[in-house]
Amino acid sequence: MVREISAGGVVIRLKDGEWWMAAIEPAGDGKAPEPGTTKARAKKKAVLCLPKGLVDPGEKALEAALREVREETGVTTGLVTKLADIKYVYVRSWGDGERVFKIVTFYLLRYESGCIDDVSEDMRIEVAQAKWVKLDEAPKLLAYRGEKQMAKKAIEYLATHAEVNQKEAK
Repeated sequence: MVREISAGGVVIRLKDGEWWMAAIEPAGDGKAPEPGTTKARAKKKAVLCLPKGLVDPGEKALEAALREVREETGVTTGLVTKLADIKYVYVRSWGDGERVFKIVTFYLLRYESGCIDDVSEDMRIEVAQAKWVKLDEAPKLLAYRGEKQMAKKAIEYLATHAEVNQKEAK
């Protein structure tokens, strides 16, 4: 079984007294024609995910998370803390259809600068849209169980670490 190591982030920003989180809608809008027809399918409900991607050779997980967040959302971030690793198995839907054991390290990251969705055209093959969502709604909005858990961990961390609120207010 192939192994993949990835990293990503729960990017937070305090705005108008509420915590917001950066989420991405992966590319692929569900409008492609059905095989053998020219009729477009109805648009599927948007899938929201956390920004993440493969750790490059020689790169540390945190470096990969910061890079992937910048590439997929358009924002620059700083480390608050490591949240957790999630592990799962998936079957590739392209190429060889092989089973893959994947480990994703997630970090809680604080917004520093940039505009959400300021993503290069090259990244549009991966990301249709990046946007801010309310952090307290994120566990319901995110598509994948492990990522829902990361949003919950971020909420719990912020509830028990007042210093993050104080740093954000400066």
